[in-house]
Amino acid sequence: MLTVHPSADVQSKSIGDDTRIWQNCVVLPGAKIGRGCNICAGVFIENMVSVGDRVTVKCGVQLWDGVLLEDDVFVGPNATFTNDLFPRSGRRGLAPLKTRVRRGASIGANATILPGIIIGEYSLVAAGSVVTRDVPAYSIVRGNPATISGYVDTNRSDRLTTEGGRHSWSSFTAGHPIPGVGVHELPKVDDLRGSLSVAEFEKEIPFDVRRAFWVYGVPGKDVRGEHAHRECHQFLVCVSGVMKLVVDSGYLRREYVLDSPNIGIHIAPMLWATQYKFSSDAVLLVFASQKYDPRDYIRNYEEFIKMVKNE
Repeated sequence: MLTVHPSADVQSKSIGDDTRIWQNCVVLPGAKIGRGCNICAGVFIENMVSVGDRVTVKCGVQLWDGVLLEDDVFVGPNATFTNDLFPRSGRRGLAPLKTRVRRGASIGANATILPGIIIGEYSLVAAGSVVTRDVPAYSIVRGNPATISGYVDTNRSDRLTTEGGRHSWSSFTAGHPIPGVGVHELPKVDDLRGSLSVAEFEKEIPFDVRRAFWVYGVPGKDVRGEHAHRECHQFLVCVSGVMKLVVDSGYLRREYVLDSPNIGIHIAPMLWATQYKFSSDAVLLVFASQKYDPRDYIRNYEEFIKMVKNE
């Protein structure tokens, strides 16, 4: 049953059951609102707006033409959406830019979302952030402009530690390790002249290497990777500095800290990998089982999830 407070001005007929619309809300005729939503006091919803099921929109939010909220989205108090990059008074007839907030995403209080942006599934926009570009699925963004500060549902960061005089991978076997991810401790030789690590192909690196590349000079706010491979295996070594790696199987997600030049991570095909939080001196060395082939890349996360489910 739809519940509408007497002070609300609700003109739309496209509102689902069990939705509650509270004091002083305005909902224009063209708006579509799903089932089980909670539209809190003082919310304005324009005509070309679509709200999915079980969505919460807190007080003081305006949903302008072009805003689409998918199922289970949370929008915090006074979050601001926009739909025009170059607003001018009295200008009419221009199609609004569309902003899509994907399933399960949350937007914190007082965040500002620029138009034409996609907020990825189950991502989290921190309070007060200004979002100027697309937000990847499951990422946590914060700041002005918002940058990725972490990922949700990755348990905790695993890192190399020293136990009993030898190196081991802390917590790697705890929880739910990702199938297809292998952590390899490379031989290390220390003497007065310094340290040396070595990786023999087909021994420490568990595939035939056809290509090598290295990534460096990445600003700490930037993200690399964000793709999967259909057939290519990769072996990652952070030979200098520190960075973080998130691996996503489509069912499980885990984050690893790479901060030692004698630790390598093998990533099998059909795993979504993202690298971020590079230190200023970080150098990431990658061995690959194939030569570069753009057809082997899966760069769209939704496409990746569909392929995983089909398999």
